[in-house]
Amino acid sequence: MAGKKRVGIVLFQLGGPDSLQAVEPFLLNLFLDPDIIPLGPLGFFRKPIAKFISSRRSIPVAGKYAEIGRRSPIALLTERQRVRLLAAVSPYVDAVAVTAMRYWHPLTSEAVDQLRKALPLDDLVLLPLYPHFSYATTLSSLKEWRRVYGPPDRRVKEHTVGQFYEHPLYIQAVVERIGLMLRQFPESWRIHLVFSAHGLPTSLVEKGDPYPKQIETTVRLVSELGARQFGGWPRKNVLCYQSRVGPSKWLQPPLTGTIERLGREGVKELLVVPISFVTEHIETLHEINIEARAEAAKSGIQTFRMMPAVGDSPLFIAALKDLVLRAVGTETETGEIEASSVAS
Repeated sequence: MAGKKRVGIVLFQLGGPDSLQAVEPFLLNLFLDPDIIPLGPLGFFRKPIAKFISSRRSIPVAGKYAEIGRRSPIALLTERQRVRLLAAVSPYVDAVAVTAMRYWHPLTSEAVDQLRKALPLDDLVLLPLYPHFSYATTLSSLKEWRRVYGPPDRRVKEHTVGQFYEHPLYIQAVVERIGLMLRQFPESWRIHLVFSAHGLPTSLVEKGDPYPKQIETTVRLVSELGARQFGGWPRKNVLCYQSRVGPSKWLQPPLTGTIERLGREGVKELLVVPISFVTEHIETLHEINIEARAEAAKSGIQTFRMMPAVGDSPLFIAALKDLVLRAVGTETETGEIEASSVAS
């Protein structure tokens, strides 16, 4: 390892319950997050409110997890991403990679403990696995990291990757996934592409959250690249949002309402693209693949498909590798920083 930088990589994700018994404490951690329920000067109500909501929602939510394997797969799938990313960067840096989940194990405190066992480090890369920056995801995870880890270590160069919503390799990874799904349609150009992103309260957008603009940019870039690369790329697409919680106003239009509308308009085939998710979890496996599928059948849609998340696909791992190597300024064996362009 002589001559290589010693680099720590922290992969951030939301996490998910690893058993039905973990659903309520997972929800409690979620609703205790001030970036999820901002109460301002009424913050002292947060704990009783979080306990009430998590207790009330745990039974129906546990029922949904029971239908997708009795647990969230996000820890396993993120671990695959971590292992493959570590293998991808190891020719260039002496790396250690850890996972910091926001609301369930391995929690941020566990990631910090792991990382400190790997000291000393030359560089530290904080890499949230959220392509699009949001106060409720990226910022929340980074704030929790700072709270647990403490101030930056002056002996370590710290780098933060805030978003990668327009990274060419990430866009290519999404296009590749869509292209594989289009093969299941006899006349793919006729279907509707439904891009579904995780919702966000509009109150956060009004405070300057860039999330919806970044989502729109990703959808545009995916559509442009897909149309160039695939002759049968669908001519029609729509962007909608899912996972609304509570009575407050959220980003529109909703996924279920969009499916109902398309059914009324006579659409018979559609492909749902979970555009803001890089691994499968309850939002894709249940909200889309079970709930939205049932809504589609009720609305007269005959063919319903869901694109799998980019996961640990080679193109997505290449995108993460590029982000890490660019952050630390490490050159490849060709003498140039890892290229991030893709053929048009």
